[in-house]
Amino acid sequence: MTTVAATNNARRRPKGDKRARTRAALVEAARALIREKGYDRTTMEEVARRAGMTGGALYGNFKNRDELFIALGQTYWAPIKPKIRPGSSFADKMRAMAEATIAAIPERRVGVVGRLTGMAYALSHEALRAQVREATAASYGWGAGWLRSVADDGQLPMPAETLVVVIHAMTEGLVFQRLMTPDLVPDEVFYAAFAALARPAETMSPGPAA
Repeated sequence: MTTVAATNNARRRPKGDKRARTRAALVEAARALIREKGYDRTTMEEVARRAGMTGGALYGNFKNRDELFIALGQTYWAPIKPKIRPGSSFADKMRAMAEATIAAIPERRVGVVGRLTGMAYALSHEALRAQVREATAASYGWGAGWLRSVADDGQLPMPAETLVVVIHAMTEGLVFQRLMTPDLVPDEVFYAAFAALARPAETMSPGPAA
């Protein structure tokens, strides 16, 4: 009876589920190999073997090594998503962003060395950097749309397309510095940084005078 139920559940499982599990296994295999050998010495063939899969399964999910490395970064350094209360002010939303960033630090601590190693690798490999740029631009586009969905233009201290880049840069910088020198970057710094972004738009200088 248990076997029949398990079989039926497997039949009802969405087709995409198997693909997602395959991709997850390949990404995890790549992560393990990179930790052992570094980015330069990790090959697609080794990733497939480590995951217990064929080269066809690997190339059916990732067309090349750079695409696999992008997926690795997106998996283990996922975007920070705050919990927004309906009807909250923009200041409350920015405080929620600070809280979400602080909450993400333990997970970021696990992946920070790989993140920084990957960034260094991308800086010296033009093709990968171009893909990082494409993925980041898509993320910024989504983030700008999210900002517009949770706040009116009049609430934002700058255009949404600019604000999303500022938030990303600020978040990354705060997290990296917190992990490097935790006593110098307490939680209060996170809250103060995001509170500054919540000031009324008219109090924010748009940039250097012409």
